[in-house]
Amino acid sequence: MRVALFATCVNDALYPSTAIATVKVLERLGVEVDFPAAQTCCGQPQYNTGYRRATEPLVLRTARAFEGYDHVVTPSGSCVAMVRDNYPRIGAKAVAEGRGRELAGAAASLVPHVYELTEFLVDVLGVTDVGACFPHTVTYHPSCHGLRMLGLGDRPRRLLEAVRGLELVELPGAEECCGFGGTFAVKNADVSEAMGEDKIRNAMSTGADVLCGADNSCLMHIGGMLRRQDAPQRALHLAEILASTEEEPLR
Repeated sequence: MRVALFATCVNDALYPSTAIATVKVLERLGVEVDFPAAQTCCGQPQYNTGYRRATEPLVLRTARAFEGYDHVVTPSGSCVAMVRDNYPRIGAKAVAEGRGRELAGAAASLVPHVYELTEFLVDVLGVTDVGACFPHTVTYHPSCHGLRMLGLGDRPRRLLEAVRGLELVELPGAEECCGFGGTFAVKNADVSEAMGEDKIRNAMSTGADVLCGADNSCLMHIGGMLRRQDAPQRALHLAEILASTEEEPLR
């Protein structure tokens, strides 16, 4: 099976290890992974701040970059939600304005092929045990996009539960937002910080070594707050845990 990796701009710029881990997991499972070099930002920052017209060229570029692939896989629920939920809206709005048929067609062609990593592993490949080993205590934070827009459900937990040596502990208030919300954290910094404080207080109460998530947008916010408090807990993307093995352990 051949898939395209949608690395996302956040991972490319700040967390390349997550994209590398995604490739390792997929290749371990026999998947051939391509990286279309034409990919760039999906347009989520522009769209969420009200610049719909500025987002339209990125919709076209993204659709063209991944054209011809049966599956497009990304370790970012927020970017998948952007493509699935907002690309069709952008296309429909452009058509309603008397233009944008190409845009609507591009969105329609891409949407059915884009998968968040845990969806792809569980639903398409049909696996939960990916051969990982991570002998640490972990608590899981479900991001808002994964929880509310994609409906990832228990897929991430099932993958974590199959990791050898991993002890998964419940996160109190797991379904509460961490406070990041993209530009929300910039425009409403005080509220964002207060929500983040609640999240890390709950995370620390578990005694876990690692707070795991499936989206580095949330983990950037949570992890930054943990580091500023010199907390012993670290934030880590699910893909990096799944990439860890007895032969090549994640340190």
